[in-house]
Formats: sequence, structure tokens, C-alpha cells
Amino acid sequence: MKRFLALFLACLMLMSLALTGCGKKDDSKPTSDEGKKTESKEDKKDTGSEVKEVKDDPSVKTLNIYAFTDEVPKMLHKYKELNPDFPYEIKETIIATTDGLYQPALDQALAGGGADAPDIYVAEAAFILKYAQGDAYEYAAPYKDLGIDVDKLLKESEIAPYTSEIGTNPDGELVALGYQATGGAFIYRRSLAKDTWGTDDPETIKGKIGPGWDKFFQAAEELKAKGYAIVSGDGDIWHAVENSSDQGWVVDGKLTIDPKREEFLDLSMKLKENNYHNDTQDWTDAWYADMKGVGEKPVFGFFGPAWLINYVMAGNSGGEKIGEGTYGDWAVCEPPVGFFWGGSWLLANKDTKIPNAVGEIIEWVTLNATKDGLQYMWANGTFSGEGGTKDTVASGAVMKISNGEIDFLNGQNMFDAFVPAGEFANGKNLTQYDETINSHFRSQVREYTAGNKTREQAIADFKQLVADNLDVIVN
Repeated sequence: MKRFLALFLACLMLMSLALTGCGKKDDSKPTSDEGKKTESKEDKKDTGSEVKEVKDDPSVKTLNIYAFTDEVPKMLHKYKELNPDFPYEIKETIIATTDGLYQPALDQALAGGGADAPDIYVAEAAFILKYAQGDAYEYAAPYKDLGIDVDKLLKESEIAPYTSEIGTNPDGELVALGYQATGGAFIYRRSLAKDTWGTDDPETIKGKIGPGWDKFFQAAEELKAKGYAIVSGDGDIWHAVENSSDQGWVVDGKLTIDPKREEFLDLSMKLKENNYHNDTQDWTDAWYADMKGVGEKPVFGFFGPAWLINYVMAGNSGGEKIGEGTYGDWAVCEPPVGFFWGGSWLLANKDTKIPNAVGEIIEWVTLNATKDGLQYMWANGTFSGEGGTKDTVASGAVMKISNGEIDFLNGQNMFDAFVPAGEFANGKNLTQYDETINSHFRSQVREYTAGNKTREQAIADFKQLVADNLDVIVN
């Protein structure tokens, strides 16, 4: 009898191990662009890492997405095109962020639930913290609950740390990731570098402008001697200052002015008093003129991610090929301090009835580091066919196997600068109030540098604006 019981218990243990293995997932990737359907997570083999097994409600036929542009919805349609057996209709709701309409509509849809609630929704850098860590974080499903092998794929993909830091909820679960890397570099004029230092080599220029602001301002003095401005306006250094700070604007419910952010008052005044810039404001005609090289003084550089090159500077360079305007007279190097600027994150509704399908798409967009994933097409400009815009992506592993050479940079491979830029960026200093607080702070800094207020008055007025407009404790 004892032998029978021992044998019976041993069999139970073996059955338990076998059943446990069924919930695990291998490193299978989506098939190539031949139109074959990606394997479902239930069908994937054991790799030894814990992955939640998820199943879709067979009665659901539609996948809903909420977004503020058509960029991510187009990715979902691309996935369906490459996987013709994907059984869901893609229903998109696109509401622009202008006039503050997107967030209220998304909030209502998430709270209302039902068949029309979003299965996937998109949040940009200005308000991602609200949905990943703030007031609305409880709506977001942990990626692991979608059957995604998060730990394994994060490592394989070499995702820039700041993107996952931002997308991790208060419970330590990853709920959001992006596809586009927005780590910032320093984008500079080759001809001005050669005239000032005799070289336009990115490694050399990196050492001229940094690391640190002291080296940057030393370079500004040397450029000034040649009649050049180091940047167009103080806004060009703001994102580097803001996102290199150690603390966010709000800590434990209280307004906190990180010393690095407070230093922006002094850095901005130094630019102004020493005539190191053209005193423009970003997103104005004067700012664009400096990209074209027709401003008050020739401007040496701009701080920004690849999207600033692709979607702002290229169109305002005065040309479309090397030799026209400033087109082709640019290069990139690592900045004096690490930072990021912008980006979009994908989240899934915890109440989605099709978690497997949602997980397959989110994994394909955010964590697939093979040539079959969205990010490889995005990095190499082949999403809509050959010859498209190349862009930096969240996966460092993808950029390492991609061609980042672009004519705007005179053939330089921009990934050489943007991969380390993403690794240096800090994602732990954001809050859900940043958009509003940044606006108040920058307006008071300009009042100070214009001579309209003392430094102390500018800070006091900034605090009052925050107290009057936000539910934040201000001392």
C-alpha cells in the first residue's frame, strides 16, 4: 500500500510539472512578411520562464484602439496585413490632443467599459504618468497578464531603461512601452564646427561641448568668438535640464524644485547675458529660421531626439538634398547630459476580453527585436516600403542591426549617437503634472532673463501659479 501511495504521489508531481510547463512561452517570433499568422501564446513551447496563459473571448470580433494620431492605428493595420488570419476588425478612435480633448474622452471610455471601451490605448510623454503610475493607472493591464514574457524580451530587446521606468506602475509591473526612442543627442552644424575647431568629428565635438554644462559654456565662448550662437534659445537646453534632474516636480504631493531645474534660471541668464544664443522661443518662426541658417547669428546646434531631425529640422533646413540650405551640414553627438524628449507609450485595458490578441500586437510593436517586428521596419524606414523615414526605436538591439545613415546628417549613422543617448536618459523624474508645471516655470524664467523680475520673485510667482492651478502642496 505504501509503495502504491508513493507511486501515486510521484505521478501527481510529474503531472503537476507537465501542466506548469504548458503555461510557458518560447522565444518564437512573428513570421516574416509573408502574411503568415503569428503563433498564439497558448501554442508556444516551454522555455523555462513563467508566462501567464491567456485566452480570448471567442464572441469578440473587434479590437478597439484609442489614440491621438493615426500612427499607432496604422501599426495595428500593418500587423493585420502581415497576419491575414488575425480575426479581429481594428476599430480606431483618434482624438487630437489639441484643446485638451483626448484625455477626457479616453478617461470616459475606460471608466464606462463595455464593448466600445479601448483594448489598447496610447499616451504621450506629457501625460503617460497619469495612465502608468498616476490617477488612471489601475485601468492598465500588466504586460505579463497579456501573456508577454516581459523579463526575457526586455533583456533581448535592450530597451532603453527610461522607457520601461516610465511604463512601470506603482506595483512594480510593466504596463506601458513605446516603439520610438526619444533619447536626446546634440545636433550640430558641421561647417561651424570645422571653422571653430578644425573638425566636425562627432567624438571630438562630444568632448568640446561636454560632459557637463561647464564644458558646454566653454564651447559657447569659443563659438561666440567666431560670431556663432551655440543654441537658438534657452528652450533648446530646457529638455536636457528638465529630464536630467534627480527629482520630479511633485514628491509626496508637494511641489519640489530640483536643484538642477532651479539651475535653469542661471543657465538661461548666462546664455542671455553673454549673447550665446539668438534669444528665440522654440516652435516660432525665429527658431525655424535658425535651423535654416538665416537667423540673427548662425546657430551651432539643437538638443533633441531623432524625431526633431526627421519631422522638424529637415523640413526647415531650406533644402531637400545635400548642399541645399543647411541640409547635409548637420551631425549628431552625445549631449553634455543625458535626457529624453517626447514619445508615445502603448497600454492595454485590464478588462479587455481579448488579452491574447492584444498581447500579440503589443509585443510585436514594443518588444520584438527581430527583423520581423515593427521596430525593425521603423528604424530602417521600410514600414510603408523602401525609402521611408528612418527613426530611432526603443530597442537598442534593433538599432544595432539597422542602417541609421541619413542624408540630412551627410551620411552619418545616427544610431551611433542615439543608442547611448537612450541609455543615459532618466525616466524617474516625471509626474502627471509636468505639462502644466513646465509651462509655468519656463514663463517665469523668461520674465527673469528679460529683466522684468528678480530671481526670487520669479520663483515665488512660479510657486503661486502652481498653488492656484493644481492640487499640489506648495510651501
